Amino acid sequence: MPKWSFLLVSVLLLTGGCGGGSKPKFTEDELALIPPAQREGLPEASGGFVLAVGGETITSDEITTEPLLEYLRPIAQKSSLQQFKEQLRPEFERILTTRISNILLYQQAKRDAAGNKDIEDALEKATEAEVRRFVVGFKGDYAKAEQALKQMGMDWQSFREYQKKMILSQDYIRQQLPEHRLITYNELVNCYNELKEEFFAIPATITFRLIDIQIPKLEVAEPNRSRLEQARELANELMGRLQKGEDFGELAKQYSHGHRASFGGLWKPVQPGSLAKPYDILAAESARMTPSQIAGPIEASEPSPSEGRVEHIFIMKLEEKKPKSFVPLENVQKELETKIIFDRRRKAVNEFSTKLVQQTMLNEKDKFIDFCLEKTYRMCNE
Repeated sequence: MPKWSFLLVSVLLLTGGCGGGSKPKFTEDELALIPPAQREGLPEASGGFVLAVGGETITSDEITTEPLLEYLRPIAQKSSLQQFKEQLRPEFERILTTRISNILLYQQAKRDAAGNKDIEDALEKATEAEVRRFVVGFKGDYAKAEQALKQMGMDWQSFREYQKKMILSQDYIRQQLPEHRLITYNELVNCYNELKEEFFAIPATITFRLIDIQIPKLEVAEPNRSRLEQARELANELMGRLQKGEDFGELAKQYSHGHRASFGGLWKPVQPGSLAKPYDILAAESARMTPSQIAGPIEASEPSPSEGRVEHIFIMKLEEKKPKSFVPLENVQKELETKIIFDRRRKAVNEFSTKLVQQTMLNEKDKFIDFCLEKTYRMCNE
């Protein structure tokens, strides 16, 4: 890995006015304050805000993009300016830091590659490959691809320059990453424990058979007695027959009104918490049972407007109860290793980018961020 030193960038410049367009604009007095070496490529004097970093400029328009405005508009419209600034400042600092580090990364990468013909040739080939890939994304329609570039504020030349910057910067930062080192078992265990609840949990399930006597569907044997009374009598009779050893599935086929009656009342495995009314009562009952046990009669009511009126009498046989578990570590080791390597690289990139930015003399960065926040808030509430 080549040794290199950081180049201190020029003091940033923050000036006032009204921004417009995709490039910064300045008053005559403001333009005069910019060092001559940094004026190349800047637009004619007009008025605006700019943050100058190492010969390049960052405008407020680059920070307050339309997609960001769309995302933040609901927040801005429900907040005061002070609340908005306090809530969004960390995000704007992250955006600006990323933009600054990208500039500095490219500059350093370009310096290291200067004069290396092999790198320059490889960069040209990689850039042309990216251009072809972009056109292929529009099914080879060059005109549509060009139109898409215009909508992004680019032409083919600026697109090529952008791709060169991206490729060169990515290759350079790859060289700065730490060498691959072995992943220890402790790292795997720690990563697994952090992720297992969200990604590797297997919810608890229960499997049961159910005789569901639904009061409104019960055939009345004695017109002078209520359906509920006769349903209770039937449930007690069935419990007696089950206790004498009769087959639960056969009785379910004959007497249950439930949707699984034709399957002997056998439900597919379900998560206890997913049972909706009136069947949610079975989840609580199953918690007190062991497989092969039978519980009942259990009276239940439908949700409103029938709340409180018994419409079901359940007899349940618990077939299987599986507690919450987790996918074994060895089954997800590859995913964990990928995550650990990704986190290592992300940490290294963040630390490297932070070092780059810390070398800059960003004395007025906070003022620039304040301006971008206020501008965003104003535009979101227009």
